[in-house]
Amino acid sequence: MTEAIETVKLNKLKAKASYVGAAVNIFQTLIKIGFGIWGQSAALIADGVHSLSDLLSDFLVIVAVRLGSREADYEHPYGHRRFETIATVILGLSLIVIGGGISWAVMTRITHPEALPAPNSLGIAVASLSIIINEWLYHYTKRIARKTRSKLLLANAWHQRSDAISSLVVLFGIGAVMLGYPLADAIAAIVVALMVVKIGLNLIFESIKELVDTSLPPVLVAEIRNAIMDIEGVEGIHLLRTRQMGEDALIDAHIVVDSRITVSEGHTIGDIVRDELISRFDDVMDVLVHVDPEDDEALFEKHKPLTRNEVKLILDQYLPDFKSHIEDFRIHYLSECIEVELILPFDVSADALLMTALKKQIRVMKKRVRNISNIVLFFKQNED
Repeated sequence: MTEAIETVKLNKLKAKASYVGAAVNIFQTLIKIGFGIWGQSAALIADGVHSLSDLLSDFLVIVAVRLGSREADYEHPYGHRRFETIATVILGLSLIVIGGGISWAVMTRITHPEALPAPNSLGIAVASLSIIINEWLYHYTKRIARKTRSKLLLANAWHQRSDAISSLVVLFGIGAVMLGYPLADAIAAIVVALMVVKIGLNLIFESIKELVDTSLPPVLVAEIRNAIMDIEGVEGIHLLRTRQMGEDALIDAHIVVDSRITVSEGHTIGDIVRDELISRFDDVMDVLVHVDPEDDEALFEKHKPLTRNEVKLILDQYLPDFKSHIEDFRIHYLSECIEVELILPFDVSADALLMTALKKQIRVMKKRVRNISNIVLFFKQNED
């Protein structure tokens, strides 16, 4: 219940950051494009379009957070976090289109330099204001992104930072025009557009890596491996797979434990591994632990292992005279073979003739059944 309440709070923080960003970017889009047209600055207009793309990204974040925050259901057992990833891809594509459009328009105008507008000092004031606003918005959004562990929100924060940088480029471009370099403003607009395209490509590539279940960073995977090996009872790891889903990480681990411990003890060690990883690493949402008695990655490739029913049939075939004495048996699958433990009443151990006959039949069975590497006898003392 507490975890659910915390999730709701984090989702509200994400939405709040997006609404604040949207409000700021509406203001910036209007003043940049408006004063860009009035002040005849192509770079300032391009920067205004960049702010418009920031506004679009804010709306994408709002929608993605709402969709991604829904609880897991039958069709989506891992939740809906990938909606944020899909939104990030859409955001990246929109940035590439916008940046390409700006570059094309400005390049067309450069081919006719006599038609280039001459920006004035008003553009400098607007660009300076934009730098201050976007830098504040970047730090505000980044702080909430880290608190909520939202990669989409962090990408949006860097989008805000890129707007501040692009405004800085515009500032230099307008200044250069006023100093007598007429192409400087147009060149600055192209630089801004290329920055927008680069950000879009980065967002798409990172999101695609997540959508195709790319592993977590090697450094983090090494830390996870070390954390597992530090847990008492874990003797090795022969398979460790990781993937990202939104801001959460999912882990599949095959651990090796002592081959002689009980199933319940091995299961408990697996639960400890799961709980330790979830508590130690903030991004880890779920861990699937498979417990092995040995590194069995390449075992039983040539021969199918005997099942319990097949082993029972073998015991009935080779030990028919002792069927009434065998209370139970246990199987250990080790090194492509099996070891069988027979549970017998303690009284059988005191019967020399019976023991001699039993050992003789066991030797015959081991010789003829190659899948059985060893048979161990356990004598059980029944308490009245």
